[in-house]
Amino acid sequence: MSGGRFSGPSRGGSDAPEIPPLGRPPMPSVSSPAPAAVDAGDESLVSDPIPFPAAEPGPTGRPMPVLPEPRARTEHGGARIIALCNQKGGVGKTTTTINLGAALAEYGRTVLLVDFDPQGSLLVGLGLNPHEIDLTVYNLLMQGDVTLDDVIVPTGVPGMDLLPSNIDLSAAEVQLVHEVAREQTLQRVLAPAIEKYDVILIDCQPSLGLLTVNALTASDGVIVPLECEYFALRGVALLKTTIDKVRERLNPKLEIDGVLGTMFDGRTLHGREVMERLVQAWGDTVFHTVIRRTVKFSDSTVAGEPITSYASSSAGAEAYRQLAREVLDRCHGV
Repeated sequence: MSGGRFSGPSRGGSDAPEIPPLGRPPMPSVSSPAPAAVDAGDESLVSDPIPFPAAEPGPTGRPMPVLPEPRARTEHGGARIIALCNQKGGVGKTTTTINLGAALAEYGRTVLLVDFDPQGSLLVGLGLNPHEIDLTVYNLLMQGDVTLDDVIVPTGVPGMDLLPSNIDLSAAEVQLVHEVAREQTLQRVLAPAIEKYDVILIDCQPSLGLLTVNALTASDGVIVPLECEYFALRGVALLKTTIDKVRERLNPKLEIDGVLGTMFDGRTLHGREVMERLVQAWGDTVFHTVIRRTVKFSDSTVAGEPITSYASSSAGAEAYRQLAREVLDRCHGV
């Protein structure tokens, strides 16, 4: 990209020749003589068909796919575990966990949200009172007599449950260091939930510490929410290195389900530059769906509801429904 702050060669590339832009042939001037009569049988004089412009690209610069309405499931279980991970804070991990989970529940999936962040934001974002929660994921990890059913709480969204967290979870990172197979602790306690739910979404803390490694070890896939801002873009390479190490040493089945652009503002040159560079670096791994900035997300958080119920017809709600369709399309069998 010339003239931008992200100049330099892009990854990949193509040897295909450039296709000239479509355009209409010039119209004859008024003073041009009338064309001579043409023999109807002379095929050499038949004009070429008028070219039509390609489909208008979406915010990622690629044509938006047409995603079918997901079919409802008659049987539940065999959950796909997806970690929402980025070591940078404030990129929309918790917002995406809540609203993607609610959108998947709308499409008939049973969903479990796992709050694996000591800040406990999922609990508040769903309108639950943290002072009324007796057991959290910390107790599940560290106490052998606590079961999954003891900790799971229902949310206000039909088909979606929550495994809550609070500040106690920060102590687990220190205590797990001395445990045997410490990286597989979350995987072990989530095992009973796999046969009950269709999708399990893990909201990771903004770091690449032991808790995040636990989440990646327990997961089948990773969704990387990424704010369309330069500093957020810089840290993705380090996250990719961590994911590769976990795949190589702890979890061979782990794969990146997609990179999600969040807080996108297409009116700014900076936002468009970041999105362009993101697609250059990650290609088709980037979701076609982009989450744009809107005050409705803040309002729905204050109301303690997903945006799909708080502002059901808003652009933000439709974006997360589209993301849910795209996730289901990529993760076949979910």
